[in-house]
Amino acid sequence: MNDFIAARSQMAISLGFHIIYSCIGMVMPVFMAVSHYKWIKTGDPVYKNITQAWSKGVAIFFATGAVSGTILSFELGLLWPKFMEHAGPIFGMPFSLEGVAFFIEAIALGFFLYGWNRLNEWFHWFTGIMVGVSGVISGILVVSANSWMNNPSGFDYINGQYLNIDPIKAMFNGSWFSEALHMTIAAFSATGFAVAGIHALMIVRKRNVVFHTKAFKIAIVFGAVAAILQPFSGDISAKNAARTQPAKLAAMESYFRTQPYSPLVIGGVPDTLHKTVKDGIEIPGLLSFLVNDDFEKPVIGLDKIATKNQPPVAITHYAFEIMIALGSIMMLTGIIYFIALWKKRSWLNKKWFLDLFILSTPFGFIAVEAGWTVTEVGRQPWIIQGIMRTSEAVTPMPGIHYSFYLFTAVYFTLSVAVVFLLYRQIKMVPQLYDVKL
Repeated sequence: MNDFIAARSQMAISLGFHIIYSCIGMVMPVFMAVSHYKWIKTGDPVYKNITQAWSKGVAIFFATGAVSGTILSFELGLLWPKFMEHAGPIFGMPFSLEGVAFFIEAIALGFFLYGWNRLNEWFHWFTGIMVGVSGVISGILVVSANSWMNNPSGFDYINGQYLNIDPIKAMFNGSWFSEALHMTIAAFSATGFAVAGIHALMIVRKRNVVFHTKAFKIAIVFGAVAAILQPFSGDISAKNAARTQPAKLAAMESYFRTQPYSPLVIGGVPDTLHKTVKDGIEIPGLLSFLVNDDFEKPVIGLDKIATKNQPPVAITHYAFEIMIALGSIMMLTGIIYFIALWKKRSWLNKKWFLDLFILSTPFGFIAVEAGWTVTEVGRQPWIIQGIMRTSEAVTPMPGIHYSFYLFTAVYFTLSVAVVFLLYRQIKMVPQLYDVKL
């Protein structure tokens, strides 16, 4: 493994773990605040118990997210010094503001965790709201920085110099809204289905059914709504990619040849040597319609892009197909949930119905990982789209592969600790939270 591949692999591992922690850290406080509100309004102690149980999970993921996020911030400077030298002054503002949001989130979480029976109930609830709001804002700000890498703006690039820097324009670049919307909805969908799946498993096993049923309902409502909305945000993101990163869109679709009535390819195995897709299902004109709202207007294919500027087609295409497939399954599962809620309430207690959500537990986070693979691999060979290549930004320091091995071990160890702590929390529900009425 050479140092360039080691640096990219280390960032991939770091982002792959951190994105799970950060998604849960963004969304779980919202679930917690909803349960807390229900307790205040109804006086039902089950909702208080759910809130307290979930708050422990929020604390765990806040701590792990802080650790993994801190490591990532160091890695940007250590692994990609040329990138930070030029990009830091331009897109540093969202990172600075994210630090402020993180600071507010930490204070609010402290108030919430230690405020039981000490603070006014509505002020206590408000501190929980602030944890959730700060977490969502933190996620949006980080995505804003990433969107700048995909669609750089807020500066003039003249003779290798970055001039006339405008940090506000850089932060609110042309891709920030579509990426932030898509990522936020994905976080709610993934976390909602994961949390609902765990509680559904406990219901099927007849463990503390009242507690887990109420928790399941809160989580799946958010997860199902987000899963149903996700295709619309995905359409916005894909249209934006077609405008700003045509090579990425072409790789996502394994679209090799520019042509009228551009076909949408479902599945298949890309053959980059012969510029074809084997065993894929082609729907003529559909890609043209999705991108241009016109069945005939051609979409830019890989044949219009220099080979040296093309991303790895197979990885990008497979990751995109995985994201779409799992997202579609979650959307259909979400629709089934609302059909059950409105028309077929007898389904709600059926084992087959709960098994749907148990099966879907990991789908959201697999889709999130696949989506970030599309975002990052699909931008290659650029670290700043059209401006700086990834190979130009890597550190000249030797021995990066040792760092890769070390940090991979750290992240796996951290994840094992998180799984252990969450497992212990679930096992402790009967003793600590499940009050018999």
